[in-house]
Amino acid sequence: MDNELNGSELGTKEFWESSYNREIRNYKSHGDVGEIWFDESAQWRTIDWLLEKEKIDKEASRVLDLGCGNGMFLVGLASEGFNGDLTGVDYSPKAVELAQNIAEDKKMSITYKVADLTQPQDELGHFDVVHDKGTYDAVSLCPDNAKEKRALYLATVEKLLRTADSLFVITSCNWTEDELEKSFAEKFVKYYTIPTPTFRFGGKVGNVVTSVVFKRRKE
Repeated sequence: MDNELNGSELGTKEFWESSYNREIRNYKSHGDVGEIWFDESAQWRTIDWLLEKEKIDKEASRVLDLGCGNGMFLVGLASEGFNGDLTGVDYSPKAVELAQNIAEDKKMSITYKVADLTQPQDELGHFDVVHDKGTYDAVSLCPDNAKEKRALYLATVEKLLRTADSLFVITSCNWTEDELEKSFAEKFVKYYTIPTPTFRFGGKVGNVVTSVVFKRRKE
């Protein structure tokens, strides 16, 4: 990818630890689960597509949420009757703590773990669906070697997919569909584009966020 994003505090672990520490206090104080990246509509578009269009197996599929934050994507799946394996990972221990608290209070069986996705994660196993909503964006905003860390992140994702038919679902506000396709081309092929809201500016039509489903490139 030729164009690099400017580094930001959004790409640092310290920022997210501070944010989720505050959200833990808010949750314990008055039950506020905190911010949902790109708002709830973005996560429900993906959930609806997985369950209604793709019709993943609710009993047997394994789903991994990368950079799970407060875990509300997995909570959403569980609330729709998904009984398969649900796992969320985040490099922020405070995010994992918040997600665990929410799942326990809702009496949902969801596993959360601390994991740095720019490092190999073989112990996590393999999954039928790997989901990313804003995590690739955050990696892209890392002030230190973002390009290298994106490559490491994608290498990790590739190994987490169970088969060539497993799904890597990504929602981004920083990269267009074309940019994602180009940067993922070595490892992934586009399978489906989940429709997202559009806007018109200067005679051109764009998307507020991009949601694309990829599969691992077959050898």
